[in-house]
Amino acid sequence: MWSIDKETKTPLYQQISGQIIQAIQQGQLVPGDQLPAERKLAENYQVNRSTVVRALEELVSLGWITRKQGSGTRVAEGRWGSRQLAIHQWRNLLSSPFLKEDPYLTELKQKQSIDQAIDLYTGDLPSELIPDFQFPAITWEQVLREDKKNSATGYLPLKQSILAHLTERLTLPTRGQDLLITSGSTQGISLLMQVLLDTGDTIATEDPSFLFALPLFASLGIHLIGIKQDEEGIICSELEHAIQTKKIKLLYLNPSYQNPTGKTMSLKRRKEIITLCENYHLPIIEDDVFSELGFEQNLPTLKSLAPDQVIYVGSLSKLFGSSIKIGWLLAPSTLIESLANAKKRMENDTDLFPQWLATAALSSKDYDQQQEHLVASLKQRSQQFEEKLQPLIQDWSFHKIQGGLYYWLTWQHQPLTRKDWKIFLEENLLLAPSFLFSNDTMSVRINYTRLSHEELSIFVKKLTQITEKIRKEPVYERNHQFAKKPSQLS
Repeated sequence: MWSIDKETKTPLYQQISGQIIQAIQQGQLVPGDQLPAERKLAENYQVNRSTVVRALEELVSLGWITRKQGSGTRVAEGRWGSRQLAIHQWRNLLSSPFLKEDPYLTELKQKQSIDQAIDLYTGDLPSELIPDFQFPAITWEQVLREDKKNSATGYLPLKQSILAHLTERLTLPTRGQDLLITSGSTQGISLLMQVLLDTGDTIATEDPSFLFALPLFASLGIHLIGIKQDEEGIICSELEHAIQTKKIKLLYLNPSYQNPTGKTMSLKRRKEIITLCENYHLPIIEDDVFSELGFEQNLPTLKSLAPDQVIYVGSLSKLFGSSIKIGWLLAPSTLIESLANAKKRMENDTDLFPQWLATAALSSKDYDQQQEHLVASLKQRSQQFEEKLQPLIQDWSFHKIQGGLYYWLTWQHQPLTRKDWKIFLEENLLLAPSFLFSNDTMSVRINYTRLSHEELSIFVKKLTQITEKIRKEPVYERNHQFAKKPSQLS
């Protein structure tokens, strides 16, 4: 039976919203499922309709449901990672399954071990493209000696190598700046969120953005809003409106080879964004983890255009593979000192060994040659990918990329639902649909670098078959009648 406790002090609308969230968390309700009408919910719960309306409005504001005239109320299909708990529910956060990942992602990961699966979801280079560096032997005595070079901000030889690398290749400013080594770029982003933001604060980013796929923000009680992009990047007028109305505390941008769309922000737009943020005193986090994977010369970074306005995030994981989790933050020295202290308090130390390996790789005499060879290989795979997809461009549109790991394909016909995307999983074609990064369900991220010549042919064949299947299917509306499953909320 649908039931709430009318004897407790907890408001009735909070009990209703909490039960619906719990049903979604536990998979009893899935994205796209329709909830009954307000009147039916009120009847089932034996409360006033206004109580139900308030509960549903809260669920909309927290990102759990969507309400459209003529379409009813449904479980939201996108942005799983940015859904929030209400303040009154945070005390139950640690004991709840709130941090569960998107159910689509759970099923996808279960299929990654299948031999016949084509994994274009993973955000890593394939093993055959990862540069192969020779590492010198190291004794235990050397380990102890090198450990003494490990400071609060990282292994000093690695810091020196990265700073020299950033200065020479990207002409990044280092005066008044310092570097903090992290265990990958995601740890650096997490650290920034925890140090610079408070519960209830708001951060803006591109829409779509891979940040929406992270449960980090919801778990910290931080609001994440997306700003639309055009062909040049994030739209300035929409960003300014959000700054004026949403009390934005930070702006996160991935301007080069953006994850997930592969777009590169124009130099003109970069300068406009810098001017806008300087006018509003808004700090920028620049995620530049794909900087080594550009086909041509990189555009000036936001960091180089405004050294004190921008916190720069970098990583070696995209180049060397995720087994070497090394990232860094380049920011004004005073901020780095605060971040290093917070990192130490949280006991998030970065191990010496991956730092030592990264130092050896960056210092290798053939680093430049191997990096250039990698980029040439990526450019070739990119060209082959575009050529092979030409017969499908009436069904899937995409734009050329200038580097990075991803293409962003957009379906050109009827609206797609999660049911349609399940077909890809059934065919063991593992991709990243846009609902992982946005409220949109019409696009998909593909890591083209993982397709050898032979695998590319298999991929195109599978995509062609799936395309025919979803193009022939009638527009499908999920009709899981929530009202017919009262036991779920008992």
